[in-house]
Order: sequence, then structure tokens, then C-alpha cells
Amino acid sequence: MIRKLLRRVFRRAAPATNALPDPAVIPVARHGVRREHISPAANKVCSVLQEAGHKAYVVGGAVRDIIVGQTPKDFDVATSATPEEVRALFRRSRIIGRRFKIVHVMSGPETIEVSTFRAMQDAESTETDEHGRVLRDNVFGSMAEDATRRDFTVNALYYDPTSETIIDYHHGVADLQQKTLRMIGDPRVRYREDPVRMLRAARLGAKLGLSIDPAARAPIREMAELLENVPPARLFDEMLKLLMSGNAVKCLRQLREEGLHHGLLPLLDVILEQPMGERFVWLSLENTDERVRQGKPISPGFLFATLLWHEVLADWDARKAEGEHSQPALFDAMDSVLERQSGKLAITRRIAGDIKEIWALQPRFEKRAGKTPYRLLEQPRYRAGWDFLRLRAQSGELPMELPDWWEAFADAHPESREAMLVPDKAGTAKKRRRRKKPAAAPSDAGQA
Repeated sequence: MIRKLLRRVFRRAAPATNALPDPAVIPVARHGVRREHISPAANKVCSVLQEAGHKAYVVGGAVRDIIVGQTPKDFDVATSATPEEVRALFRRSRIIGRRFKIVHVMSGPETIEVSTFRAMQDAESTETDEHGRVLRDNVFGSMAEDATRRDFTVNALYYDPTSETIIDYHHGVADLQQKTLRMIGDPRVRYREDPVRMLRAARLGAKLGLSIDPAARAPIREMAELLENVPPARLFDEMLKLLMSGNAVKCLRQLREEGLHHGLLPLLDVILEQPMGERFVWLSLENTDERVRQGKPISPGFLFATLLWHEVLADWDARKAEGEHSQPALFDAMDSVLERQSGKLAITRRIAGDIKEIWALQPRFEKRAGKTPYRLLEQPRYRAGWDFLRLRAQSGELPMELPDWWEAFADAHPESREAMLVPDKAGTAKKRRRRKKPAAAPSDAGQA
């Protein structure tokens, strides 16, 4: 107890080494972010909080993205008000979170995430695991402390919609202009506190076209094993952000450069070393990026189905070689691959269901005779299955004639489809081999 007390006293007695920086107030002429760039809901939240006597700013990724000319996906607000005070000001709001309480304020179709300024971490009182990862942290603090607690300088920008100024404690605006991604504080300590920051560095560097500062980049390869301690659900969320950012190709290349792809998706490093698997994965990621750029919807299930397909294919082929029937072997291979994956990424049950439906449709595309093609067109996941089939053909796994036939068959007039059907040679041969059973000989009893 005495040692703890002495440490705290001497820590407070030496503010010069831990002094918080003075902020720079940057005018709109230098940063270019105007009130109309901010969503109406975020502007309203800031206005209501400020009118109630609290500090309130649009913070983080939204400010960063606008400065570099990108459209933010959402807007977050940081405030001096406690969660209970925020909740009292907004009728459509709710307090969520365990590690750190935040408030979701609903305004029309938008949800604004409002967080209270956080205090600096105290090594004596902060709850961590044996590796140093912070488990619980519900201490509120000042705006300067909140800025210092953030991970990268480009994320520690506070925009005031009222004055159109940016409060910048760590030269984040200058780093954006100089195309540099720099960590706030000691990178080794910050990565140990939250290993996901290593993934975030790769994602932000690729998304924003920033070079990772050497001091922040150097420890990543040797500390990558800390990702083993991240809860699978959180790792899955971060991977979704990375793969669905519209810069998945750049992000994955950045992951490989930093050595983070090994063990992240346990099978991804194997897939990317197979010529056909690698081409298939890159085509899928390029297709996803293009859809994001065009504002089209994208499916996490489809994306993960492509990333893991060649492992399913290898497992399926091995099972068939051992004598298993094709269809049961496929389902066993699917379950095996997803089970191995679940140890690292907590793929949700709904997304896992989508993945398996896409995979299960693939053998059915081989059958183009009888009623099977008509029944396949009626499947709810037909379009996703066909897109997957076309991707397989584009990568060289299948002849392009197969997806082309299905596209023509789907678009054809119902009366024309009958002529397009491909005879089932195996089924025809089986019918020819089938012999007519001889009539039963009359019994003696029947003759009596």
C-alpha cells in the first residue's frame, strides 16, 4: 500500500515528464472542413450538448476522412457530459457498453455514437490481462487526456461545428497533409494495450494512402502474436472493416507486408501461396472494392466464402479420394473449415449460414439436365451462387462456358429453355444398362 501511495505521489510531483500538450486551434481556411460536410444529426447532437453547457465535438474518423477528401460512413461525438447527462438530453437514446459506457443517439435513420472524454490510464488501477491488454476502463477525464488516449494522431482531431475550427493536440492535421500515420505515445505500449491497433495501422495506411511512421511500424512484426489474445468477435469486426473498406486489396497487401496475415485468418497465408487460390482471392477483393466504390451492397458471407473456398475444395477432394460420397463429403468439408476458422474469427451464425449456402450450390451448377436447372433458378441464393461460380471460372478453376450457359438459361424465354438443356450422359447410360425384369413364373398353387 505504501509503495502504491509513493508511486502516485511522485508521479503527480513530476508533471513535466507527463505534461499534456497544448492544443492548436486550426481555422477552416487551413483544414477545409465545413459545417455542411457534417451530417445534420451530428450537428444537432453537438448543438444540444453545447447549449446545455457541455463541450461537444465531432471527433475521429469522420474529421480525418473529410480532410483527405473521403466520405465518412458515420459520425462520432466526444463530449464533457457523462453518459447519464447525454441520455437525459435526448429522448431517443440509450447507454451501451461495458468496457467503456457510450450513448447511442438516434436521429432519423442515423445513429450518433456519443462518448465522454476519457482519462489517462493509470497502471495501478487499470484492469488488464497478463499480456497488458486493457480489459475495463470506465474513467472519465479531460479533453486533453481524451486526445492523448486515442491511438493515431489523425484520429485525435476535434471539430466544432459552431466555430468550424479543429482542436488538434498531436499535429494530426499536419500528419495528414504529410501523408504520415503516427502513433500517439510509445507504439509498443499502445499495441500491448490493444493489439487490434496493429490491424488498424495497416487498414488506415492503405485506406488513406499514408505511410506508417517507422517508429509505429517497427514493432508490428514482432508483436503480431499478441493478436492471439484478442477476442474472436472483436477480431472479426476489425476484419470486416478492413475487407469492406473499399480498399481491401491494398489492406491485404499491407497486412502481408507487415507480416500480419499469418495466423489472422488461419488459412489465408496458405490460400495466398496457391497460384489458383491467390488469383481467386484477389479477384474477389477487387470485385468487392469496385462494388463499394459504386455504392452497391456487398455481402460479408460472399466475401468470406471466397477467402475460404480453396480450403474447402482441398478438403472436399481429399474426402472424395478416400471414398466418401460427393455431397456428404462437401458438407463435412464445409463444417471442418468453418470450425477451424471459428477459433480465430467469431463468424456469426447468420454469415456462416450464407457462406454454406453459396458453397452448397456449386455442385448443382454442374447439372444442366432435367428439372434441376429450373429448381436451381428458384433458390433464394441463386444470384450469389452464380456470382461465385463466375469468379471461379474467371480464376481458371472452371471453363467460362459454365457460368455463360447459366446466364443465358436464366435470361431465356421459358419456351426456349427446354432446347438449352444438356443431356445427362451418365443418367442416359444408366437407363440403357437397366434391364426389364422377367415376368414371374406361374406357381403350382396358381395352376391347381
